This record gives sequence, C-alpha cells and structure tokens, in this order.
Amino acid sequence: MYQKQPLSNVDDLAVAAIRSLVIDETNQAKSGHPGMALDIAPTLYLLFRNHLVSDPAHPEWVNRDRFVLSSGHNSALLYALLHVCGYGLTIDDLRKFRQFDSLTPGHPEYGRTVGVDATAGPLGQGISQAVGMAMAERAVAASYRGDEAIMSHFTYCLCGDGCLEEGLSQEAISLAGLHKLEKLVLIYDENGSTLDGPTSASLIEDEGLRFQASGWRVIEVRDGNDLASVDEAIEKAKTPMGKPTLIIVHTIIGYGTSLAGNHKCHGNPLGLDEGAKAKANYGYGYPPFTVPAEVYDLLKATFAARGREAYGRWQGDYAAFRNSHPGEAIRFGKAFRRETEEFLPPEPEYVSEASRRTSGKIVASLHDAMPFTLGGSADVASSVMTAIPGDPGFSHEHPEAHNVNFGIREFAMAGAQNGMLLHGGLVTYVGCFLIFSDYMKNAIRMSALERVPAIYLFSHDSIAVGEDGPTHEPVEQLTALRTIPGIHVIRPADARETYGAWRIALLSKNTPNCLILSRQTLPLLERSEANKVGKGAYIVYPNDKATVQFLATGSEVSLAIEAAKIAKEKGGLEAEVVSMPCLELFEEQDEAYKASVLRLPKISRCSFEMGSGAMWYRYADHVYSIESFGKSAPASQVLDDFGFTPAKAAAWALGLK
Repeated sequence: MYQKQPLSNVDDLAVAAIRSLVIDETNQAKSGHPGMALDIAPTLYLLFRNHLVSDPAHPEWVNRDRFVLSSGHNSALLYALLHVCGYGLTIDDLRKFRQFDSLTPGHPEYGRTVGVDATAGPLGQGISQAVGMAMAERAVAASYRGDEAIMSHFTYCLCGDGCLEEGLSQEAISLAGLHKLEKLVLIYDENGSTLDGPTSASLIEDEGLRFQASGWRVIEVRDGNDLASVDEAIEKAKTPMGKPTLIIVHTIIGYGTSLAGNHKCHGNPLGLDEGAKAKANYGYGYPPFTVPAEVYDLLKATFAARGREAYGRWQGDYAAFRNSHPGEAIRFGKAFRRETEEFLPPEPEYVSEASRRTSGKIVASLHDAMPFTLGGSADVASSVMTAIPGDPGFSHEHPEAHNVNFGIREFAMAGAQNGMLLHGGLVTYVGCFLIFSDYMKNAIRMSALERVPAIYLFSHDSIAVGEDGPTHEPVEQLTALRTIPGIHVIRPADARETYGAWRIALLSKNTPNCLILSRQTLPLLERSEANKVGKGAYIVYPNDKATVQFLATGSEVSLAIEAAKIAKEKGGLEAEVVSMPCLELFEEQDEAYKASVLRLPKISRCSFEMGSGAMWYRYADHVYSIESFGKSAPASQVLDDFGFTPAKAAAWALGLK
C-alpha cells in the first residue's frame, strides 16, 4: 500500500526546478504569463506530489482524479508539472512553448496535450467545467451496482482573481453548493493582482464569505510557500463534509523576482537577466531547461507510484464488477466510449405538433432506452420539454436521477455540460430559449473547441413567440450559432425531422449539436424524412417543372410549401421546396449530392427563414428574412406584419419574376 513520503529538502529543489522551467518557457517564447505560475507553483507541486491520483502510463483511465486549470494563462506551470510527472512532454516540447503546432500551446487544449483534462483560457469556464466533472462523477458512481469503486475520484481546479470576477463563476459556485459536490476542490490563488493592477481596484467582496454563503467549506493557507500548510489544507479538503471545498492560498505574484507583488509580471516574460536573479533567489544554479535527477525520481516515487498502484487496484475492482454484473460492465464501457447506436430511443408517434413537444417525447423515453443520460434546463423544463415524469431530480439525495434543474444559470449550465462530457460516461443535453443562447455562446464555442458532443435544445425559435416581444424573439441567434466552426445547427421542420435531429445528436462522438425547436405547432409534412436530416438538405416538395426553388428551415418549410402552391395558383410559378435543416451537414456532403438538391441556378433560388438572412446568400440570390427586432403582439399578427404568411411569401416570390 502506497505511503505518503514526508517532505524534505528535495521538495524545495523540486519547486525551484518547476519555477525555473516556467521562467525558461516564457523567456524562450518571449511571451506568456509567469507571474501567477511562480507564486502558485508550490501548491500545484504538492497537489501532484501527494494528492492527485492519476497514472501517466494510462492517462485516459476513467477513474483518475481530474485537474482543471481554470486560469489557463498559467499553462507554463501545468506543462512543467506534466513534464516532471512523466506524461511524455519532453524538454524540447517545453522549449516550443506557444509555438506553431506544438504540444504546449499558449492555453491548455484538451485533446492536444496528454494530461490536459480541459481546454481553458476564457476566465471562469474552467470552474464551470470542473463543476460538471464533479456532477458526472457522482452521477456515474450512482448508476452502477456493486461494492467495487469503479467510479470514485476527486475533481481539482485552480483559479485566480480573474476567474472569480467573471459572473460565470458565481453561477457555477452556486450550482456546486446546491448539489453539495464534496469531491470538488477549488484552489484559489489569492495574489491580490489582476492584469490592470491590484485587485483592490476591481474587487471588494470577501471571497471566503461569498463561498460560505453558497454552501462551500472554506480553508485558508496564509503563506503559499509553506509546504506543510498547503499539504495539510489539501488533505483536509479531501475529508468528506457534504460540501465542495475552496482552498484560499495567499501568495505573492511573481514570487522571487524584483517585480514580486506587482501586476506588471502577470503577462510578461522576465527576460534573461531578471530570470537569472529569480533563480538565484530560489537557490537554483542549474542551466536553463534542466531538472535534477532527484526531482524526477521523487515524483516517480510519489505521484507515479501512487497512480500506478491506484490504477492496478481499480483494475481488480473492475474485474470483480465485470464478473458480478457483466451486463452493467458492458454498458459502463459503451457509455465511456459513447457507443450509443443500440440505445437510441424509439421513434415517437408522428403528428402535427410543436417540435419542442416531439423533442419532449424523445426526452421522456430517452432514459429508459439510454440509461447513461443526464440533462435538464435553465428553469424552463415545462417550456423546453425536458422534464421527465417520475424523476426525482438530480441532487445529493438522488444522484441516480436523470433530470437536472440547473436554475437560471444558462452559462454555467453549458459549461457544466462540457465538463460532464470531458469526464465521460454520460450522454448529456441542456435546454433553454434560443434567445438566451447568447448567454451561453462562449461555452458553446468551447464545446466545439474541445470537440465534445454536447446537445443544446433551443426552443421558442422565432418571432412566433409573439406577445413576449423583441426581448424574447430571436433574430440574429441562428446566424451567430452557425458561424461557430465545428458545430451542427439543426432546425427541424416537423416531428420526423425532429427525431432525425435527435438521432444525429445522440450518435455524435465529437461534434456539438444545437437543436432549434418551435413553440408553435408544425404540420406533419407529407414527404419529410427523419433519415434525410443527416444529409443537411433534401427536396421535400418536388416539382419536375420547377423554375424556382424555395429553400427553408423549421416552421418556414411548411410556409414555403403553401407559398409554392399559392404562387402556382395565382401566377403560374412552378416552384419546389428544399428543406435545409442543417447547413453544416449539407456542406459535408459530396458535390454530386449537393448539386442534386440545389439543382437550379442560384439566381433561381429563394430562401425563407425568420431571422437574419446573412448566411443564406451563399445558397440563394433572393433572401426572405428579418433584419430588425421583433414586436410584441399575438403571433399571428407579428407573422403577418413581417410577411411570414403563405400569401405574402408567395406575393414576394411572384414579384421577383
């Protein structure tokens, strides 16, 4: 059984070596952020040396402790630690810090560097992702029977003052306190400094009291260089108390430099002369990018040995679990590999209804078909249809539940979903009104950067919201989402297409999917096809005599079909209608398929969508859109005023002749 080794002089040497690597990395790159890295180095060193359970020989081990660097600008320190801990980063990799296509980019990137558990950089998002990881650990642990500890680990996160000043942090902190995530440990580097100056210029609250008010346990370390005190604080944080834990570590930014305590060392390399003086203050006389053998040996005997033993012990537990519960063990493996094909929910009865209602039927049946699901909404479950009949709601008392009430915390909800997916073992979804996707956009962008298959359910998708008025009627949101690289924005036209959209999202392994859902009833189209949604576009109302094509999404597909009929009756215009539920999926098709769908010249195509038309000029020369905010009135009046009725759309098309 692994026994923690006592602190010694080698630990001082190790901290000095890590600090020196940070200086060397940032000086070599002529860019980077040494200030915080130098002051918090002892804390992260002790976290890895004595507490974090992970095996660098098996970096994807599902039951490892997770570490999130919310202060992603502190990446030079993380890379130095990954190097000395044996994750495969070489000294040459450290020399390439912040260089093109290196394994050591300016902010940590999940999927690029082994040992990085989350992409970070936009301040505060790491905290929300860590909250999601802790929620996932609890949900997965409660989903499988047996005495074996196949899922039991901590989630650690490092943040600074900047992360805590972001509004997102309070959403995430409150959510963690609500759910009593006792295996979540947030380390706060309180160095009294931000990029523009001391925190006194922008921060007034007592952070400890703030966290206590949100249901957290708070531990303080008065001197971040006191290794014994730091070690004791982390040990205490691991003792269950029914609350997440904040460790406030008081430090001096740029410790050991002539700029110690000054915000000017936050984001500027020290330079060779100043770096040499700092190393001398640390008592470190080795050449640049040099680590003494005894430092490597110490971390092999502590961090690596502890992780190796824990991994071996887990393998035994998992073998016992597999023998006693073979079916669940198979499901466990498939959940972490996201092999979802055999767990898809059944197709609902297809009827004319709002696409949010069809989606709600799918959600209601999803958990029986796919037990490893977790999702919810930002206090709009009855509107986005994410409520699950009979589900008690995910909580400290019911970790086995599938429905999460995220509260009015859209940004944290999206960030937490990213964390859940980075953790693995769950298929997740979150929902709110489309207009509020703006609150979440940076986290949606993070989903795409991390290539996690997040599912976003956005209802109330157009000016048909009506009486709620322009504050709740999305206009530019569809275009904004479509401009994010690497995601699918799917706006189904009826119940069949809604199931097709869900199927794509559930089968996705590395692409986020935004499902755009209507509040108003959508007629069931005669020729709609669930399987064609995967093509991005298809001809839903064919006409061999067509001289014009109407392109549309969502509720505007049925409008376009009716407009085509009126245009023929009133003016002899022969039109066919193309449903284009997902522009991104359509662009992934081969040229032959795209040409078979958009078979008429661009000048002979018209697009119809209740929102900004900017992106439609790629497909049509004639764009019927909305380029202003909406209005507050019954939906029928708003639609008529903006011209989104079959008769007015047909008249517009006839006017183009």
